[in-house]
Amino acid sequence: MPLLEIKNLHVEVEDKKILNGLNLTVEKGQVAAIMGPNGSGKSTLSYVLAGKDNYTVTEGEILLDGESILEMAPDERAAKGVFLAFQYPVEVPGVATMTFLRTALNAQRKLRGEPEYSTPDFLKLVREKSGELGVSQEHLRRAVNVGFSGGEKKRNEILQMAILQPRLAVLDETDSGLDIDALKIVSDGVNRLRSPERSMIVITHYQRLLDYIVPDVVHVMAKGRVVRTGGKELALELEANGYAQYTDEAA
Repeated sequence: MPLLEIKNLHVEVEDKKILNGLNLTVEKGQVAAIMGPNGSGKSTLSYVLAGKDNYTVTEGEILLDGESILEMAPDERAAKGVFLAFQYPVEVPGVATMTFLRTALNAQRKLRGEPEYSTPDFLKLVREKSGELGVSQEHLRRAVNVGFSGGEKKRNEILQMAILQPRLAVLDETDSGLDIDALKIVSDGVNRLRSPERSMIVITHYQRLLDYIVPDVVHVMAKGRVVRTGGKELALELEANGYAQYTDEAA
C-alpha cells in the first residue's frame, strides 16, 4: 500500500478553483519532487495536506496509509506523521526553540497515546539531533526563528523534522532564499532523514535543489493537476525547456 494516495482532488480558495482533479501516489520511502510554474497549485497542495484553513476540498480524497485525513484537524494529521516545512518559516517571539520543540513532540505523543518525553531524555535527543545538523545550543535558547537568517530558519525546520520523525514530510520550496552553502547544509539534513519508512514531497521551481536532494520520481504540475511523471532526468529537461509545453497541454 502506498503511504499517500490523492485521488481526483478538487480544491477551492475563496471560490477560486486551484486544484482540478489532482491524482498523486507517493510510495513508502520515496522522495517525490513536484515542479511546476507559479500558480500551478504546488503550495496549495502542501497546505491542503497539512490541513490549513480556508482551503475547501470540493471533491476527491487524501489517504494516508489507506485512511482518509480530510476530516482530521491539523494536529491530528501531525500526530499521524504529516509534517510541512514552510517556504517562509514564521517567527514566534517569546517562545524558546527548545520549549517549542518539546511541546510539539509531547503533544504529538500524547495524541498517539505514547508517554511524553522526560526532560533528561528530551535534552539527550535534542543534543544528538542538533549536533548532527550543526544547530548550536545558542540557537536552541533563542525564540523560534527570531533574528535567524534564511538558512538558519530552514535548518531549524529540518531539526523539527528530525525531532518529530514524520512519516510524510512536505518541503514547500525549502530552497527559497538560500545561498548555495545554506542549500547544501539544508539538503544534507534532509538526506540524513531519508528512510524506508519516511516519504518526502519536495516542492521546488528549480532543478538545482534536486542536485542535492536526488528524487526517486519527478511530477510536473500545471493548472492544478499532475500532467507528467518521470525520473530525475525530467527535472533537467524542465530546466532546459521550461514549462510552456505543460501549461499549453493542461489548458
